[in-house]
Amino acid sequence: MGSCFCFQLKIESSRHNVDKVASAPLPPSPRSQDEILKSANLISFTFNVLKTSTRNFRPDSVLGEGGFGLVFKGWIDEQSFVAAKPGTGTVIAVKRLNQEGIQGHQEWLTEINYLSQLNHPNLVQLIGYCLEDDQRLLVYEFMSRGSLENHLFRRSSHFQPLSWNLRLKVALGAAKGLAYLHSPEAKVIYRDFKCSNILIDSNYNAKLSDFGLAKDGPVDGKSHVSTRVMGTYGYAAPEYMATGHLTERSDIYSFGVVLLEILTGRRCIDPNRPSNEQPRELQLLQ
Repeated sequence: MGSCFCFQLKIESSRHNVDKVASAPLPPSPRSQDEILKSANLISFTFNVLKTSTRNFRPDSVLGEGGFGLVFKGWIDEQSFVAAKPGTGTVIAVKRLNQEGIQGHQEWLTEINYLSQLNHPNLVQLIGYCLEDDQRLLVYEFMSRGSLENHLFRRSSHFQPLSWNLRLKVALGAAKGLAYLHSPEAKVIYRDFKCSNILIDSNYNAKLSDFGLAKDGPVDGKSHVSTRVMGTYGYAAPEYMATGHLTERSDIYSFGVVLLEILTGRRCIDPNRPSNEQPRELQLLQ
C-alpha cells in the first residue's frame, strides 16, 4: 500500500504541468447514441471504405487484438477520406468489433463519447467510426511502434527492448495522460490502464488507448463511483475488485503495476510463478 501511495503522489504532482487542452468539463454521461454521434467531430466512414483500406481485413494487416476485436492497418486519402492504395495516403488503425467478443456496442459508443471530447498529446486520436447494419468499427491514428506490452514481453526484430531512458519517457507520457484524465478538465476514470493499452508512436511518445471501460468520476462531493467490477486481472485494484467502489486511486494502483512491469520486464500475471507472487486480487479469489 505504501508503494501505491508513492505512485499517487507522483501522478498528482504532475497535474500542475499538464497542458489544459479542454476549456470546460465534459458533459456528464450517460448521453444517448444520437447525442454522442451528433456532437462528435469525427468522420463517419462507410464499411466498404474501411474494408477496402484494410485490403478486406487481411490477416497480414492485423496490428493487434483485444476484448473489442481485431485492429487492422489501413490507408486512406487524407483529403477525400476514401480508401487509398497501401503505401499511399495516411496510415490508419481500424478496430473492428468482434460480435462474439466480450465487449460490444456499449463499449464502442463509450469510446466515441470520451475520445471525441478528450484532447491531449498523451491520448490516442480517434479519427472516425463506422455504424452500418451490425458493423461497429473505430478509426484511429496509426501508432507505428505498437504497444508497450509488445516491447516489454515480445522479442522480435520488430519489437526491440526499450532502453532505460525510453522506458522512463514512456512511463512519464502515460502518467501525463492519466493525470489529464483525472484533472478538473476531464474528470474521467480510465479503468483499464495496462501495458497493452499504452501505444507508442515513432518518437516513442506514449498515448493511452481503448476507452471502452472509462467512467465519469464521482461528482457532488461523493468519494467514489459504484459500478460493476470490470478491468483486467493483475492491474485492477484489490479494493475496487472487492467493493465495486471506483476512484482515481483505482487507476493509480494500475499505474503502479505497469511501472513495476516497466522496471522488471516481468508480467504482473505469470502462472509459472509461485502463488505468493501472484497479484493480490487473484489470491483473494483462491
